Amino acid sequence: QVQLVESGGGLVQAGGSLRLSCAASGSIFSINTMGWYRQAPGKQRDLVATITSGGRTNYADSVKGRFTISRDNAKNTVFLQMNSLKPEDTAVYYCNAEVVSRDFYGRVYWGKGTLVTVSS
Repeated sequence: QVQLVESGGGLVQAGGSLRLSCAASGSIFSINTMGWYRQAPGKQRDLVATITSGGRTNYADSVKGRFTISRDNAKNTVFLQMNSLKPEDTAVYYCNAEVVSRDFYGRVYWGKGTLVTVSS
């Protein structure tokens, strides 16, 4: 079993910053792509950013230039630095990871989410 645990969400004023973290633990052999997704009330879950094990990144257009994704492969952790936050960034943010377990079985895992609220 593999668990993803997010942290770092909270309430922030527009223009402020937050840093999210997501740590993967359990029966892990390797992790390929890790990412962040978000779901606002009444909306579908959307991609925010992804990062491969080699460090290649991909961002949603709405966050380019404001958010930065990074990871610590040694600690199986992915981060999301969010700057210049806007009220429309308000959502539950979910961590996602493509994990190969120690029995060499691959699957995608999700965290339970962390709430980010940006006030105007």
